[in-house]
Amino acid sequence: MQGQLPPKDAVRIEELINYFPYANTSKTGEHPFSVQTEVAPAPWNTDHQLLRVRIQAMDAKTTVMPASNLVFLVDVSGSMNSPDKLPLVKNTLKMLVPKLRSQDRISLVVYAGRTQVELEPTPGNEHDKILAAIDKLEAAGSTAGESAMKLAYQMARRSYIPNGINRILMATDGDFNVGLSNIDQLKDMVAAERKTGISLTSLGFGQGNYNEYLMEQLADIGNGNYAYIDSADEGRKVLIEEMASTFNTVAADVKVQIEFNPAQIAEYRLIGYENRLLNEEDFNNDKVDAGEIGAGKTVTAIYELTPVGKATAIDPHRYETTKAIATNTKNELGFLRIRYKKPSEDKSILLQEPILASNSKTSIDQTSTDFRFAASVAGFGLTLRDSKYLANYDIEKLITLAKSGMGNDEGGYRGEFVRLMKISDELMPKKPN
Repeated sequence: MQGQLPPKDAVRIEELINYFPYANTSKTGEHPFSVQTEVAPAPWNTDHQLLRVRIQAMDAKTTVMPASNLVFLVDVSGSMNSPDKLPLVKNTLKMLVPKLRSQDRISLVVYAGRTQVELEPTPGNEHDKILAAIDKLEAAGSTAGESAMKLAYQMARRSYIPNGINRILMATDGDFNVGLSNIDQLKDMVAAERKTGISLTSLGFGQGNYNEYLMEQLADIGNGNYAYIDSADEGRKVLIEEMASTFNTVAADVKVQIEFNPAQIAEYRLIGYENRLLNEEDFNNDKVDAGEIGAGKTVTAIYELTPVGKATAIDPHRYETTKAIATNTKNELGFLRIRYKKPSEDKSILLQEPILASNSKTSIDQTSTDFRFAASVAGFGLTLRDSKYLANYDIEKLITLAKSGMGNDEGGYRGEFVRLMKISDELMPKKPN
């Protein structure tokens, strides 16, 4: 944040919520992740409830990292000639090098006006050789993203490790100098290579040219993830602290669906995830691509619910058919279904469980610190988007809520968030009394 608020449409509330680490839970049962739900009154509207759904993959500390075949694909075009771009890319990649092992294979492909291999597949423990190749990188020329991607996939295929991690790490400011048809070809190529077991992580650097939407799309299509890196600390977080979740996928094509009980819930809305909504008929379709979850990763979704009997924003449906509610389901707010695939398999596995009304808290003060903090982050995102749903619940109240959910704040991320909220409060136009 550089003295100004982000554009409203640029705020991705789900990314804000999922940026922060949350308390670890022990995984039990056959699935590679645990699922938790928590319900309490919404802080900004006590007539409403917030439902927090949390999916946490198996702990990275108990997960052995498979051998990794990594191709660093680095944009060295002229647009990368800025301290927050190529120099930061080099610094970030160099932080990863000491973690590499003899069983790993590292390649380096660069692209500008032309593409070339700067480092042939090299054992990960040859740290000096890898560092020397990274040090040589310099920015110059225009961008040729598609041909570079082809070369990177060729390198990945050359060093393919069966049952290992085979991934391209693309570092760029997103300033692809290609036409729309080539962008579509790029997506098709990434989708085709995904089926061979080679995934794609996109890392965005710099301000101004960074095409976040395209980078996110490519990573989603490539069964990988994407992150925006604006500092050495952020690079360390993505590639070192979250190394296992960045590289080691434990559940693929994860889909979440909630059916709410009309006897309990009059209306609901999912906060964020506007560009990740799934058609109902696609939930059971194993051919439809979805998101991946890495080892130790937590994914959180927050719903705002209007209980039956409270004022609603939409009129009741005159001709809606009401289904009889069985006695044994009257205590259910809804029913949660999750589909996922094991990384090397094509058939999905179904996990399902009820969300019980009897487990709802009567006050947000009774919830976990993680719930309160996640609610404050969601509220902050809604504030930045100038949401009508917050009414008069201002940032000062959100700051108080965030402070009540600080917990042990490992890494200091929550404290930094409170600091940014205070700065945002000063930048926001004051509403007339």
